[in-house]
Amino acid sequence: MNSFVVAAPNKCIGCRTCEVACVVAHSSKNMFTSTQREIEFNPRLSVIKTAAVSAPIQCRHCENAPCANACSEGCIVNTEGVIYINQRTCIGCKTCIVACPFGAIDMVSCSEDGEKKQQTGLKCDDSGKLCIKEKMVANKCDLCLGRQGGPACMEVCPTDALRIVNSDGIAGATREKRRRSVSGLSCYRVN
Repeated sequence: MNSFVVAAPNKCIGCRTCEVACVVAHSSKNMFTSTQREIEFNPRLSVIKTAAVSAPIQCRHCENAPCANACSEGCIVNTEGVIYINQRTCIGCKTCIVACPFGAIDMVSCSEDGEKKQQTGLKCDDSGKLCIKEKMVANKCDLCLGRQGGPACMEVCPTDALRIVNSDGIAGATREKRRRSVSGLSCYRVN
């Protein structure tokens, strides 16, 4: 079973520290010494706030991932139990966004070595002028694949609202629910 990060909405305070940690973990530049123009703030999770609750929305790394099944270019693959988007081959068709049942995928402008990549041959009307359009690619949680210590968002959450869910955790939670269910039935007698 693929692991994924889940938030406890009753603990999340909506501080967005997880978003910042995600950007820092995926940036090749020092975010704290770079100028504002040099920073690409593209977190791979999105904190959603309502009047009653706040929590980050993250990829669930589905076993039979709808986003991967929908990707016509084969850019979304299961690598080491992580549903991973190869942004170098992504064509920005947005099919994965439509397919994701959790709304965990965004589009971001593609850059390489700090330079924004541009689409070839695509033009857009920008205040009366034709210009080359930026290349957009899909972006989502990759569980900080390859990062020692695992997902950066979990490491920095000030309220410990984030936890990783894996097969052991699900099996244990399922056993506990079954135990409570059976113990709750013991008060009923069948005649």
